[in-house]
Amino acid sequence: MRKTAKRDLTIEQQLARGPLDLPYLALVLLLTAIGLVMLLSASYASAYYNLDPSVDTGGNPYYYFLGQLKFAVAGVVGMYIVSKIDYQWWRGLSVPALAGSIFLLILVFTPLGRSSNGARRWLDIGFSFQPSELVKVAVILFFAARLSKRKDQIKAPPKKWNRRTLRGRMGEFAENIGLLELIPYGVILLFILFLLYKQPHMSGMILVCSGAAAVLFASGIRLYWFVGGGAAVGAALLFLITQTEYMTARMQSWLNPGSDLRGDGYQLWQSQIAIGSGGLLGTGLGNSRQKYMFLPEEHNDFVFAIVCEELGLIGACLIIILFALLIVRGYWLALHARDRFGSLMIVGINTQLAAQVILNIGVVTGALPTTGISLPFFSYGGTALMVQLAEVGLILAVSRQIVAPKEE
Repeated sequence: MRKTAKRDLTIEQQLARGPLDLPYLALVLLLTAIGLVMLLSASYASAYYNLDPSVDTGGNPYYYFLGQLKFAVAGVVGMYIVSKIDYQWWRGLSVPALAGSIFLLILVFTPLGRSSNGARRWLDIGFSFQPSELVKVAVILFFAARLSKRKDQIKAPPKKWNRRTLRGRMGEFAENIGLLELIPYGVILLFILFLLYKQPHMSGMILVCSGAAAVLFASGIRLYWFVGGGAAVGAALLFLITQTEYMTARMQSWLNPGSDLRGDGYQLWQSQIAIGSGGLLGTGLGNSRQKYMFLPEEHNDFVFAIVCEELGLIGACLIIILFALLIVRGYWLALHARDRFGSLMIVGINTQLAAQVILNIGVVTGALPTTGISLPFFSYGGTALMVQLAEVGLILAVSRQIVAPKEE
């Protein structure tokens, strides 16, 4: 078949075939490779002794590593395929994607759902995955697609309200303060948060909110709505902490983990021991002691504690710097995106990634209470890793269409 000549392509098709942003791609691949190495080291003992009752490793010390490696390879291939697709396609698919992901969230509460550790977050349809990973991306796509047209909607003639009626006056007031345009987004977000709350999935709620809020903020929604929303969230958290016995006990164990070393404080205490044991240079790759049946979730949410123990303060700081460079580069791509949809999409994905990194490291170090948030590219979880790499593919697809500056 004859290859299509470049002159026969439209401008959009030519732009979609542009070069990838190599700095961003290199940082992602480097973090993924380091994450696989650290996962192998952190999970070795747990897999060998078959410590997780919900997983039968068969005593294979490479069980978790090999599983994650398969998903990493598939994820990288998927990332490249997504990066080759013109990202404008996702604008039209944003509504079906959101509807489909919400439908999968609802299916979690049917017999197809699976529970683990007191939470019903997984869907088992021949293979297990968390629909919350998909809904995080779908919310960003939908919000970005709709809000990218906001400037055109603002320029349109305002709706005429009948000021003689109470309904008309209230409608005009709501429109003037920007409430009417927020109602559809608020309804969708609250429904998704309700489904996540019923699982329960606190970390998923936080990440969905972070991505949605970032897109809303970047689209130009008035600042006082964020101040009011932040105050409402703070008041809700204060109520839960003070009025819920479970949350009160959890906050106490976070503030003073030594007071409950046989209960809620045990994990954080062991994490801090691992971090302190690493010192400046670490105990050496593979030489962690805390991974030998001391630190729970050492290959999952608390893998960064093993990083600190084996690589020390210097190694941990280098990994944090890599994450910081990735996040900064992501915002740079958002600023130089070809259109508003691409820019908002990158802002949402990048902010969600930044929030996940900050919250995970904060939990592991004891700066924040335990929320169950994993570390991107490091923590064990095939669905999460593939979705993260697919999100990277979306960002790279936008980067392909950034017009290079002309040389003088």
